[in-house]
Amino acid sequence: MAVNITPLHDRVLVRRLEEKETVKGGIIIPDTAKEKPQEGEVIAVGAGKLNDKGERIALDVKPGDRVLFGKYSGNDIKINDEEYMILKEDEILAKIGGAAKAAGSKK
Repeated sequence: MAVNITPLHDRVLVRRLEEKETVKGGIIIPDTAKEKPQEGEVIAVGAGKLNDKGERIALDVKPGDRVLFGKYSGNDIKINDEEYMILKEDEILAKIGGAAKAAGSKK
């Protein structure tokens, strides 16, 4: 389902990516006790911030990028019963590439 939202300036619309849960020993953790994931997929980006000369500075992320963000970053919103967050580009800590994702999943 396509989301019809365009963030303004240097803001980014992100959908949190849920981590796959593997339970060892039969312990089940309720949803209320789990931490929200700090990884997401960029859905939409704003046009960019204006510098002192009035020129637009393009964002470093684009739709489809996987990103890491801080635990208390951004604002949570709900669109068509799906949860998203809007955050500023400077709240994004890193982009996750294919090699980084593969290396991080081997624990």
